[in-house]
Amino acid sequence: MRAHKPEKFTPTGPAVPEVPSPFHVADASLEPIDWNDLDGWAADDHAAAFATFLVSCRPIAMTAHPPGETRPVYAALHDICRRALAVGKLDDTGARQFFEQNFRPARIAKLGDAAGFLTGYYEPIVDGSRFPTGIYHVPIYRRPPDLLPPAGTPKGATFPNSGQSLRRDSSGKLVPYYDRAQIEDGALDGQHLEICWIKDQTDLLFIQIQGSARIRLEDGLVVRINYDSHNGFPYTPIGRILIDRKLVPRSEMSMDRIRQWIRDNPDGAEELRRQNKSFVFFRIVGLGDDQQPLGAQGLPLTPGRSIAVDKALHVYGTPFFIHSQLPIDSATAKNQFARLMIAQDTGSAIVGPARADLYWGAGKDAARIAGRIKNHGTFAMLIPRELDPAEAGAKMPLPLPRPLELIARQAQPKLAPPGHAAEAASPSVAPTPAPTAASNPAPKSKHKP
Repeated sequence: MRAHKPEKFTPTGPAVPEVPSPFHVADASLEPIDWNDLDGWAADDHAAAFATFLVSCRPIAMTAHPPGETRPVYAALHDICRRALAVGKLDDTGARQFFEQNFRPARIAKLGDAAGFLTGYYEPIVDGSRFPTGIYHVPIYRRPPDLLPPAGTPKGATFPNSGQSLRRDSSGKLVPYYDRAQIEDGALDGQHLEICWIKDQTDLLFIQIQGSARIRLEDGLVVRINYDSHNGFPYTPIGRILIDRKLVPRSEMSMDRIRQWIRDNPDGAEELRRQNKSFVFFRIVGLGDDQQPLGAQGLPLTPGRSIAVDKALHVYGTPFFIHSQLPIDSATAKNQFARLMIAQDTGSAIVGPARADLYWGAGKDAARIAGRIKNHGTFAMLIPRELDPAEAGAKMPLPLPRPLELIARQAQPKLAPPGHAAEAASPSVAPTPAPTAASNPAPKSKHKP
């Protein structure tokens, strides 16, 4: 590890418990493996992965423990992140040593599945306007004031990425929020919720799927928007609908292929789009910079190193080593992908213990790669050593030795003569004292099993 000046920080969260809680992931199988079992581990750019890990570590180590956060991984990452911030930037050798010294790999998959599933996402860049025009007529909305989070959401918590969002109707009754068709038909008109306007509904749909975008306004200013909330309806992939209707072969499915079908079939585009009732609202997060968008952890994403995961199961900052063959160079390519990724984002379609959305960056090239990825892959979760069963077991105190007199008083099984069964002795009853002639002239017989 390279020597350097330690980073100044003041962590306030808790230390890892002396004997950590049992570690498990719901609906998942975990198989501990060796580092040598990770195909491509030695060849990865560990320094790049460690740099992304450091980004996640700062809020974990430097802020108070979140209320209600009981997952063992979070507490364990707190201490690891303190050590990571103390050493700072590392070269490839030092970064690999850090991961191997602080984590243990374990294959993770959904129960009953042999592998996980990967998709890709990116940040779209589209043209727009501050005001509606004949060209720019599709509004991008901020969160409506009458949008209520799903029932059971803790007060003050961030808006969840799943669950039915609500509103109150004219009678005051809680009802599901407007779906995509209702919003497109004008349910939010007149509320002055428009951030800006863009050219068409297809662009809006893909911006909502990606969760962020850069909008180039008419005077050249760039507005960055990011996911803020949603209407509560589950995401329905329109690509799957095209496949099910046999309108596009499964082997050809990609984001570009969806756009092509919509261009070629303008009369059916609206009906197809409205099959996905989910609708996303945005907020402005930056103006005219070249930085990456913020993920759900509230941090800039790193192309090729950040992933979106199921936040109900995984903790932000957790490293995953992912291996697959992906169509990166072309739609038919099978490029080897073996890379340590850091969980920094989430999405309503990202559900399950071995499910990840790979972030590829901004613009058309990133869009082409992200739109092609729908592949299976193997996942190895890097589990903090404090939570490893072997490590935790080593910290467990040995039981105290049992007193000799207690052992002597325990009933012992009698040895039977050859050809006879041994007599049973009840382990919970102390042996009866030997009878005397005065108290019991005729000993009682025992039942044999």
